[in-house]
Amino acid sequence: TRAAGGGPGDLGGRARGHDRWGRSGVLEREVGESASAMGSDTKHSPRGMLNHPGRPGKLYCGLVALCYMALAVALLFFNKAALSSYKFPNANVITLAQLACSNVLLYAFRKLGWVRFTDDVALIPRDCIDAKSGFPTQKMFRRVAPLSAAYMVYMLLSMASVRGVSLPMYTTLRRTTAAFTMGAEYFLAGTSQPAVVVRAVGLMVLGAFVAGLHDLEFSVVGYAYVFANNAATAAYLACIARYGRTSGLNSFGMMWCNGMMSLPALTTMTLLTGELQSLHNYGHLYDPDFQSVLMASCVLAFSLNYAIFLNTSLNSALTQTICGNLKDVVVILVGYHTFGGVAFDPLNFLGILLGFAGSVSYAYVKLVR
Repeated sequence: TRAAGGGPGDLGGRARGHDRWGRSGVLEREVGESASAMGSDTKHSPRGMLNHPGRPGKLYCGLVALCYMALAVALLFFNKAALSSYKFPNANVITLAQLACSNVLLYAFRKLGWVRFTDDVALIPRDCIDAKSGFPTQKMFRRVAPLSAAYMVYMLLSMASVRGVSLPMYTTLRRTTAAFTMGAEYFLAGTSQPAVVVRAVGLMVLGAFVAGLHDLEFSVVGYAYVFANNAATAAYLACIARYGRTSGLNSFGMMWCNGMMSLPALTTMTLLTGELQSLHNYGHLYDPDFQSVLMASCVLAFSLNYAIFLNTSLNSALTQTICGNLKDVVVILVGYHTFGGVAFDPLNFLGILLGFAGSVSYAYVKLVR
């Protein structure tokens, strides 16, 4: 959902050609879009009908990369359309719908034998996978509970953060997630990054600060949500590094566990807050256009997570990094002319350019190391 920013459009898939469970460190996951959104970090390709058989050609790999970029941009815009253009008041309900859609599709695909939730049964802890059905057991759900909890917080904040800021500023501010992750690595694990990496991350933070100084649509609440989402993303990636590599689950298995554990909690929360009950008061609820936007958001959230997984499995780190930065360029350029447009301000645009330059520098440093 991330994306919503991955869900939501983000998670943002930050594993870019490295060991997906953290061998290169959590910070390497910040090069691009979060595989986040639904737990898409993985080490191996799951066997099944959804995988391309044999060794894929360059054309196929290129199409996968283009699909990833198109889906990432489309999901962000559909989420933004539902929350801003249609002024849908309940962001958590969209997240709930995306989770439900993902669970239904994963269940159907698993029953049809199109996907598996593990790549190597030998890597699975004892009694964590049902031998007959291939679904995770309650023991597995208990093992990955902290990861699923971090994922749900990340998903909720991702969707909420899309509403409060323009798309160009959203993209710029989200890049500062690397700073949050770098700080978490230093204080929690005592890991420090080389000076060249710190400078690149510092340039991203400087760009966000400069852009924010002259953001004509500045919102304290909107910025707070984005930075809270950045912190939640860093925590989620840290949980992936700690719990993901010991679970033995692949991308689809993590998506299933995250969805199954988050769905009851999120349903309860939306009931307690009255969001579900208040749906009948929303004027566009039965509008076919709004329903199409919501349905597209749900399908795109699932499709993006699979595209992120496939892209990280088939393409090089360089290809994926280029995809992430090209996607950001598209979001920034189109974002200036959609959803009411964004008033152009030279200093604000300079900050956005600085943030983009920092992102490119960071990606280059990580790729040549």
